[in-house]
Amino acid sequence: MNNFKALWADVNEAGEVVTEVKVLSKNDLPPGEVLIKVHYSSVNYKDALAATNSKSGVIRSYPIVLGIDLSGEVVESTTEDHPIGESVIVTSYGLGINHFGGFSEYVRVPKEWVVKLPQGLSLKEAMIIGTAGFTAGQSVQALEKNGLETNMLPVLVRGATGGVGSMAIQMLSKLGYSVEAESRKKIAQQDYLIAIGANRVIHPDEAHLEKRKPLAKQRWQAVIDPVGGEYLSDYLAQLALNGAVALSGNAGGVKFESTVLPFILRGIGIYGINSVDFELTKRMALWDRLATDMKPEQLERMIDHQVTLEELPESFSKIIAGKMKGRILVKIIA
Repeated sequence: MNNFKALWADVNEAGEVVTEVKVLSKNDLPPGEVLIKVHYSSVNYKDALAATNSKSGVIRSYPIVLGIDLSGEVVESTTEDHPIGESVIVTSYGLGINHFGGFSEYVRVPKEWVVKLPQGLSLKEAMIIGTAGFTAGQSVQALEKNGLETNMLPVLVRGATGGVGSMAIQMLSKLGYSVEAESRKKIAQQDYLIAIGANRVIHPDEAHLEKRKPLAKQRWQAVIDPVGGEYLSDYLAQLALNGAVALSGNAGGVKFESTVLPFILRGIGIYGINSVDFELTKRMALWDRLATDMKPEQLERMIDHQVTLEELPESFSKIIAGKMKGRILVKIIA
């Protein structure tokens, strides 16, 4: 391998992000113990922000190769932990943020970032799951730790047609929980959401309170929330005794107002889901679950569409506009 292709992102004089497929060499890659031939990646909301908004705060310094996910094969290694020929997954840490990412035919990374592909997953399936599915899995685990039960009220999943939401619905359904899916595209996507495991689909207007109050009728035992925003207080008010929210995103905004009452009168908890800085041993254990008891049964159905490096830029605007469902898969190696 002398030269290879990667999606290069830079900022022009007007402050706009410009992307292009660029030919790089191995010498251009940042340091690390493991060189990986990338087979698949996927597109996340964070990737789309980094590729369309230089002021988003996702990327501190351009230019960079984007892509916070990858799966592939080790082709060079200076560590016994990951020998040549091993199939691996890399997500999170600085990948695609301050270190060249997965939208590239080859990537070099620190050994501490690398997870051996678990039995039960293919390289393609691992990237259909990707960071979105990993975040969904973390959210489910956090709620299980809080005492989630299959015979109680349903679990509400916000942003249900997005990557995190769609994955969470399948995981919860497979584990035996009743699921309510919330989507602004209720009419158009109801059949899809029911097919992947939702028991009921609601529009956000059906979850918001007509008059904001700290406590209301108990509707859900937990909420998986990749949306955030000002209406979070409405969801807290409608949680059951000792319920919890697994909060992983801010597509709906970064601020909300609440009182102490849901927390001290109903014992409500909020779990912040951080998939970036997640201990390696816990990361490996969760990937094992994503390959077994948590593995969605309809992974192929989760693919909104598949793209090449050259076709990637069209996908960024689609995600930002919310015009996709499930996951956008990137096939790197033809």
